[in-house]
Amino acid sequence: MLDIASLQQLLEPIFPGLMGVHLTVLEPDRVVAQMEVRADLCTAGGILHGGAYMAFADTLGAVGTIANLPEGKRTTTTDSSTKFIAGAKLGTTVTGTCVALHRGRTTMVWQTSVTNADGRLCALVTQTQLVLD
Repeated sequence: MLDIASLQQLLEPIFPGLMGVHLTVLEPDRVVAQMEVRADLCTAGGILHGGAYMAFADTLGAVGTIANLPEGKRTTTTDSSTKFIAGAKLGTTVTGTCVALHRGRTTMVWQTSVTNADGRLCALVTQTQLVLD
């Protein structure tokens, strides 16, 4: 399994790095990260944009899958479902906790709970990752 520093380094030059995703926990069946709610990630009302929630969660599910991939395999998202529940305000930090629901040979399913600075659930995202040769 890759270590958290290696995966963070992988994220830095690509979209998750641009968003400011910071990994804090990496386990075989759980990934936790934080992201600052910046103006460029918000709606006009100063609330984290729905697409930012989705991209944040997608990153965590992909990281979880990558951490579990056999040598020489890669992954892509095939399905994602998001339920928006509450908002996260500009200038705060959201936390994503992603847990494995299924870690199979050809697919992995992950569910990410995104909470705001008050610990309130903002979004619940379930995604399927395909394991590719």
